[in-house]
Amino acid sequence: MTQMATAGEAIVETLQRCGVRTVFGIPGVHTYHLFDALYARRADIRFIGTRHEQCAAYMAYGYARTTGKPGVYTCVPGPGVLNTAAALCTAYAGNAPVLCLTSEIPTHEIGRGHGILHELPNQLATLKSLTKSAERISHPAHAPAAVSRALQSALSGRPGPVALECPWDTLGQSAPVSYPAPFELATAPQPHPGSIEKAAQLIAAARNPLIMVGSGALDAGTEVLELARRLQAPVTSHRSGRGIVSDDSPYSLNHAAAFHYWGQTDLLIAVGTRMDLQFSRWRRLPPGLKIIRIDIDPEEIPKRNVDVGIVTDAALGVRALLDALPAGPARSSRESEFQRLKEKSRLEIQGVQPQLAYLDAIRAVLPRDGFLVEEICQVGFTARFGFPVYEPRTYVAGGYQENLGFGFMTALGVKTAHPNRAVVSISGDGGFLYGAMELATAVQNGINVVTVVFNNRSFGNVLRDQRTSFGGRVIGADLANPDFLKLGESFGVLSLRAGTPAELRVALERGLAADAPVLIEVPGEPGAESSPWPFIMPA
Repeated sequence: MTQMATAGEAIVETLQRCGVRTVFGIPGVHTYHLFDALYARRADIRFIGTRHEQCAAYMAYGYARTTGKPGVYTCVPGPGVLNTAAALCTAYAGNAPVLCLTSEIPTHEIGRGHGILHELPNQLATLKSLTKSAERISHPAHAPAAVSRALQSALSGRPGPVALECPWDTLGQSAPVSYPAPFELATAPQPHPGSIEKAAQLIAAARNPLIMVGSGALDAGTEVLELARRLQAPVTSHRSGRGIVSDDSPYSLNHAAAFHYWGQTDLLIAVGTRMDLQFSRWRRLPPGLKIIRIDIDPEEIPKRNVDVGIVTDAALGVRALLDALPAGPARSSRESEFQRLKEKSRLEIQGVQPQLAYLDAIRAVLPRDGFLVEEICQVGFTARFGFPVYEPRTYVAGGYQENLGFGFMTALGVKTAHPNRAVVSISGDGGFLYGAMELATAVQNGINVVTVVFNNRSFGNVLRDQRTSFGGRVIGADLANPDFLKLGESFGVLSLRAGTPAELRVALERGLAADAPVLIEVPGEPGAESSPWPFIMPA
């Protein structure tokens, strides 16, 4: 059926037909017609306005990262797009299906360099360099297919960010528009039988296999755990794969514990991971190591030297391996051995204080299905090996970009997607102030995140490095901060202070029970934390 619609109306209608129910962003003159269309469909699509475009994009990232569904945000072109670039980088690194909807200067002015409001030399090329795909909608009739293609691209294969721009004038232009059926995801390639057979032979010959999982295995937890049991192999992860196999399973080793096992590993089965842990952080490959790699992205396989590369979906690939393994008696249980490794690691990391004690307090209060959003701070780094995670997608990190300041803004998107589940954001003082103004967004929209700010009045990593590696020549690492309680209260946020882990536990219990956004400050001294880096970069 064909009907008259502006490009803005066609975009919003297609989003609604494709299941999008939330859009984040900031209105501006270039996008007025898009926002008018969002107003008309406000009963179907919730709009959440932010105080900075970067927060809108990070909220979309948090939404997408924890649901596996598209996180959609909108911004004006030019500086608006550039303000979101860091979050697009994070979405690309974190394999999150984020859609950037933006505008452009009027069609007849694009590329002419007349200095039109918000003009960039080549905005589309800029967006293409940050995303899986980027496209311009040049006519209202083209909008439905363009939106469908963008969402299909974001969700198919390796998920990732995509972008659509629609010129200022085109957004308000009316034309006959028809809407195709909702898009279908591209079918995952079936694993090659020859590769599966070769992988099964390597597995049969292995005595000490290790399974490494990343975000590509988020929906393959059942298959991965079954493979671990069949092979009596431990499973580890770095950031994005945490919780795929629960940390209270005997087969799950945090990466600090897995490093002790690494030296005897003769087969690495990498499922949906770039293997950054092994190649960049552990570095020394055990002699004679064989590697089987399962990844849905065919371009990813040759980036590392592997013995068998299997291009397919993680669940399909692991299931094919299970089906190909020879019948016979099960391997002898190694659960007690893995448990000893876990206990040994726990004793070793006890020295990373006070971070670990604070993380223990959070874990004691946060429900099993609650979300922890980490940050680039001393407690955040320690959480990667010191915070138990029980379900996939509940530990939210920024991937290899590790953008300072992403955490609080991302947590707002996580809570928007999961209003009935607990969300705790941990930030350092420096990172939190990147987006502190979004406390207003939390209050205005009832986004009840509990934000814990660890205030050591410094950029902790920089301070440590300048003191230890540069003769104490400290520059730019000391911070003068506001009174965080007064800051939170000025926004109408319940604001608490916790000076010890026990006090943090009490504050968290109160905060998670409150039907409101909560800010908890944990004061500390500059450079007082033990370094977590011996466990993150043990090589």
